[in-house]
Amino acid sequence: MALNKLEKTVSSFVMASTFGARPSGIFGCKIISTLFVCVLLSLTLNSCYSFSGASITPGTKTVSIEYFPNKAALIQPNLSQVFTDELRNYIVSRARLSPVEFDGDVQFSGEIVDYTVTPMAIQSNDVAAQNRLTITVSVIYINKLDEKQNFTQRFSVYKDYDSSLDLSSVEDELINVISKELAENIYQKAFANW
Repeated sequence: MALNKLEKTVSSFVMASTFGARPSGIFGCKIISTLFVCVLLSLTLNSCYSFSGASITPGTKTVSIEYFPNKAALIQPNLSQVFTDELRNYIVSRARLSPVEFDGDVQFSGEIVDYTVTPMAIQSNDVAAQNRLTITVSVIYINKLDEKQNFTQRFSVYKDYDSSLDLSSVEDELINVISKELAENIYQKAFANW
């Protein structure tokens, strides 16, 4: 209800300004004070929350993200580096925290625990129409400023690809796409509390 009143007041102000009229008296003061309060409220909320939906503990300035070793049964040589780089880039660019090598205000560590390819969508002739690449990482998140935010959790993402393709021909692209989605999911868990 208050929002509707604010919308009507702002709308009246905009219409009056558009047609060259200037609000005066009590009505003009109400509009100016209402707009002033809206600007202050917006600035206050923006200091705690980013527009990306993240909620970062006030006072958090640094982040450390350790290298994620590949402990999966099937070892893909580039996976650890690709995933770790993607996670670092994603978190630093969105959370706007300064990266440090060790002991950040918030810390990410863990390992890649699963890297599997499984046949999917079996056809009538017992041949798979698609294969599925699944990557699972185990993440330990530590928030030194708010220990209630700490968690240890597994994140898993998969992508399907046509079984007529050799995995080596699509593997790099799939790893990049999966790593980006894993990084997004980890970021959401750490900073958006889903």
